[in-house]
Amino acid sequence: MLKPVRATPPAVPLLSLEEAKVHCRVDTDDEDGLIEGLIAAATDHLDGWSGILGRCLVNQQWRLGLIGFPTWGGVKLPFPDVSAASVSYVDENGDEQSLDDDLFEVVEGWGGSILRARSQSQTWPAVSTDAAAPVAATITAGYGSTAEDVPAAIRQAALLMVGHWYEHRQAAVTGLTVAELPMAVDALLAPHRLVRI
Repeated sequence: MLKPVRATPPAVPLLSLEEAKVHCRVDTDDEDGLIEGLIAAATDHLDGWSGILGRCLVNQQWRLGLIGFPTWGGVKLPFPDVSAASVSYVDENGDEQSLDDDLFEVVEGWGGSILRARSQSQTWPAVSTDAAAPVAATITAGYGSTAEDVPAAIRQAALLMVGHWYEHRQAAVTGLTVAELPMAVDALLAPHRLVRI
């Protein structure tokens, strides 16, 4: 599997500007741009392929290039909580084709989702030998289509990050230690981290 590429970002942000302003105790509109940037930074830190949680938060689509169709055991997808998938391939003539949805399924396994054939005796169409990734899967992954579908602990951790960065425009020194984030952030996020092996 090649590195996944986000095809469609989430339709809504993880945190709204209004809830972040309430958390930061900001009553004016003067720093809306700054706070929106902090929300985006916190989301980027947590969400998607490069996020520390190893999962998608609000539903989003990702495209994965595969070197071939899944073998009997299947292909481990990069994210858990996959709610939809489609598979396309480049045939021997170089034309892109869609794979019938009845031929594959996505199942939730320990540590993530797996794309596999519905039948152990599944035979796949022939694919182009000229393409580096002749098979592509497009998946929708995330907790749901709204920010409220994301667990409260993750949203609270994001709010703590935004509030901390708003108050401290650089790393905060407390005594002899540097506090880059409030300690509660790690505790809130720990149960939701997907560990890739």
